[in-house]
Amino acid sequence: MNYDDLTALIRRLALEAGDRIMEVYNGPDFEVKAKSDASPVTEADEAADRLISAGLRAAYPDIPLITEEQADSHGLSASTFLIVDPLDGTKEFVQRRGDFTVNIAYVEEGVPVRGVVYAPAKGRLFYTQADGTAVEETGALDKTKPGNLRRLSVSKPDNGALMVVASKSHRDQATDDYIAKYAVKDMTSAGSSLKFCLVATGEADLYPRLGRTMEWDTAAGDAVLRGAGGVVVRFDDHQPLAYGKSGWDNPFFIAHAPGVTLKS
Repeated sequence: MNYDDLTALIRRLALEAGDRIMEVYNGPDFEVKAKSDASPVTEADEAADRLISAGLRAAYPDIPLITEEQADSHGLSASTFLIVDPLDGTKEFVQRRGDFTVNIAYVEEGVPVRGVVYAPAKGRLFYTQADGTAVEETGALDKTKPGNLRRLSVSKPDNGALMVVASKSHRDQATDDYIAKYAVKDMTSAGSSLKFCLVATGEADLYPRLGRTMEWDTAAGDAVLRGAGGVVVRFDDHQPLAYGKSGWDNPFFIAHAPGVTLKS
């Protein structure tokens, strides 16, 4: 894999998909359909998926592509693959809250090594560079060339005063009970894969997820967090979260800066 080419492509596709999503978001009322698992899907999800999938398949026809919006891809089995959630946080999108993201990742032998997370309504763009380091790009977000880049690095956490981020739409008592085991200075909520990015920027130290997620929900954010020096581990045994699992579903997990003393 040529990581320079990959980085340029997934960055551009995320920005182009973001444009399509925002056309729907800023337009008149849009139809919300229910998928087989009762989760919502809109024309924005589908348009972004078509755009990203076409771009990836043209560039990498021999690499398996797993995408949330194409059920036939969910039956594939691979340890090295591209994985896409064209609009993570559809509930946030439908309610016209800005916490939704475009997610594209490349997983190599079960490890998400490169990825992009773009929050078009917030104008925040996070991705891994060719060398694997994570950056946030600011400025005009020109599709043809990168603008100002800020290298991301996780916090040096104070275990006596942790910054915690949790899900906006999927908070439950089990999550609150787990967070209560820590000495928390401040807590914020965020939607979609932005939570990984808040840990990557040092805005949060800890993000526990005690709920169902799929690999396309997490791979891009996981890659960005790894590129910033962070880690994502399974909730049960604190081993690194692996990808390419049968069925593409994740166990509960914890994303954190390495200095956090994890509770069981």
